[in-house]
Amino acid sequence: MQDTSLGKHLNLEVFCTCTQTYRKYAEQINPYPKNLAETIPALQALCQHILDPVIDHFGKERFGLTYGFCSTDLKRYLNQKDPQTGIKNGRVAPSLDQHMAHEKNRNGKYYCDRLGAACDFRIVGLESDRLIEWILEQQLPFDSLYYYGSDRPIHISYGMQQKRKIWAFTMKRTPTRKGIEH
Repeated sequence: MQDTSLGKHLNLEVFCTCTQTYRKYAEQINPYPKNLAETIPALQALCQHILDPVIDHFGKERFGLTYGFCSTDLKRYLNQKDPQTGIKNGRVAPSLDQHMAHEKNRNGKYYCDRLGAACDFRIVGLESDRLIEWILEQQLPFDSLYYYGSDRPIHISYGMQQKRKIWAFTMKRTPTRKGIEH
């Protein structure tokens, strides 16, 4: 399953094991999806429509995936604090951010009703502002795009809605649409 191809450049293993939290707790986390029939095609669509064009243009050696698929195990660890530092391992919003793709909870409901799939990535040596400009110029059919700052990775999702909504985040991690009108 790990070497399942998601696109021209990425496979399932890379997409599921790229986070710092996974690497830190790898022995305790199953990073892979359970709802393979729906989640794999969603991840493949994200790669085909968004990531493959980005990697084709900027090169695989410059592409840095920082957060791909979020399994239920990874979600649990992201919500916890590191026992040594007391700092939360990560920030998750599974009902909004599409990182859990088409995974379902124990009641059979999707974690995120928006469906689709998401990831966070950066292009080495390129400010995120320029990356977003390129994505917009290419008219890539994204659903949501989150901008955290010029030196930070971007978040992008692909789903049937293709809303092309762009959100910027303040220093306090509050989403805003201010300053992105153009």
